[in-house]
Amino acid sequence: MLAYITKLYDHLAWADARVLDGLRSASGSDPRALELYAHVIGAEHVWLARLEERAATVAVWPALSLDDAAALAAENVRGFRAFLSGLDAGALAREVAYRNSAGLPFRTATEDILIHVAMHGTYHRGQVALVVRNAGGEPAPTDFIAYVRGAPAATRVAPKP
Repeated sequence: MLAYITKLYDHLAWADARVLDGLRSASGSDPRALELYAHVIGAEHVWLARLEERAATVAVWPALSLDDAAALAAENVRGFRAFLSGLDAGALAREVAYRNSAGLPFRTATEDILIHVAMHGTYHRGQVALVVRNAGGEPAPTDFIAYVRGAPAATRVAPKP
């Protein structure tokens, strides 16, 4: 399971970087795209802080410039790689006590938090892609299959008869 989660985090780092590159090259994009991307990065930071049992220094929905988001994304990648490298299979079951953004207390297994973070980012990167496309841009391809095979997923093509 740890190898699988590590692969998900390799994808997460790759996909976050693709979105960042896409936002940097987009001209006249909708500001909601950066807001959503900042949320992905902010949430990754908050969850990493919870896993490390320390206080987060960034909000779940932070107002970040593109450069600030890039710096936080790089910090998150380093942090998750270090965290994952220190885990063993038994540590995945360890429960983490934390309070959510509404202040409610929870206890969740490390494994479930890690899977949630990877899935959460996928969800919101899809929203960024939609916002970019609706603003007339071409969104960055971030599908997992594009990551593993090193080539973008298929685009809309009329089916052959």
